[in-house]
Amino acid sequence: MLSPSGGVIAGMAEENLAAKAHAKILNAWAMYDWANSAFATVVLTALLPVYYQSVAGAGLRPGLATAYWGYTNSAALLVAALLGPLLGALADLRGTKKRYLAGFAALGISGTGLLVFAGQGQWLLASLFFILGNVGFATANVFYDALLPHIATRDELDRVSARGFALGYLGGGLLLAACAAALYFAAPERVPAVMRLCFLAVAAWWAVFAIPLLRHVPEAPATATAAERARPPLRVAFNRMGGTFNEVRKYRQVLLFLVALWLYTDAIGTITKMAVIVGAEIGIGQTALVGTILAIQFVAAPFSLGFGRLAEKVGPKRAILLGLVVYAGVTVGALFMRTSLHFFLLGMAIATAQGGTQAMTRSLGARLVPKQKTGEFFGFVSVLLKFAGILGPALFGIVGQLTGSGQAGFALVLVYLLLGMGLLTKVNEGEAIQLAQAEEARLAAQ
Repeated sequence: MLSPSGGVIAGMAEENLAAKAHAKILNAWAMYDWANSAFATVVLTALLPVYYQSVAGAGLRPGLATAYWGYTNSAALLVAALLGPLLGALADLRGTKKRYLAGFAALGISGTGLLVFAGQGQWLLASLFFILGNVGFATANVFYDALLPHIATRDELDRVSARGFALGYLGGGLLLAACAAALYFAAPERVPAVMRLCFLAVAAWWAVFAIPLLRHVPEAPATATAAERARPPLRVAFNRMGGTFNEVRKYRQVLLFLVALWLYTDAIGTITKMAVIVGAEIGIGQTALVGTILAIQFVAAPFSLGFGRLAEKVGPKRAILLGLVVYAGVTVGALFMRTSLHFFLLGMAIATAQGGTQAMTRSLGARLVPKQKTGEFFGFVSVLLKFAGILGPALFGIVGQLTGSGQAGFALVLVYLLLGMGLLTKVNEGEAIQLAQAEEARLAAQ
């Protein structure tokens, strides 16, 4: 029989083990950012736009490769937008968030690896393989984000979300550094082949570092009621999607947040997708473009963590607004960008705000819904953002075709940013969080 002191010691040991197990789960979840950010950094932002402009799109008239790149991004987001809400609702019902994440990650990894076969002048093939990769990347992220409220307490959301983005910047930065070194030492005629090998390296990196999440993060529980289990899953999922839409309409603060999110996320995403290819169009060299993206990764990591701490003091909404002010300044500067130094300085400004803005958006969104409906909510948010993301690059491409210069599209991005900031200032997040907590308690009591 344990003495009182022995019981206390045993209890402390159990608490310590539980804390370590919880920390292991949080770290495994954050490591997926390290895994998939290689796609966002190396493929989406740094290398594929340059490769598309100079190799896959070789022979196209000026401005057309930039336009086709915008249309390709829009097509990928359209597919992801159509899949996200329905699959999010199904994942909630069945308790399959992690399984769907694994399946779409596998699709993204496969599409990325296939880019190795898109050679000189094969812009259509490059577009098709990129669409597969980006659909997998974007849709897997719906379920990745939806897992966060199930593993982290509300007090941990800002910090854990920021940790994920920080790891993402470091992981993506390390692989981009390796790719940049390989490109630097490659003979000029070997550069396209080395870039294709970098796409293959991203696929391998993504696959290997997704393993901790798949091994250690628990699956979220199924939420289907006994009545729902007796009905066809797709019909129940469609009913839930409709219910989620009706609930969002009832809550003014959540609706305001979603519209603001639509606008400013589309603006940020358009900057990310189009900046490098515009830089290449105006004559900035590959070394300067890739070097700037590489520098962004390592500067953004500590700033992402800093935003997490800032949000604990001022709230995530104010932290997001600070980041958007930085982005607005960057967008104005991009209209007058002419040299590699301009590109670098704008990139460093982005580095101070990018990860923190995205991390705080994810943690704020996770606060606004009950845990039982995270798949539905993030699926619903996904469709809004994907359709918004379709519009931004497409309009950017149209502006490029009409003016002969993709750079003019940044004026449109600035309008999106200012509208999003204005709406976000009107969101009462405290009221929205109280409603979410009340709904969470009601669902738990059923």
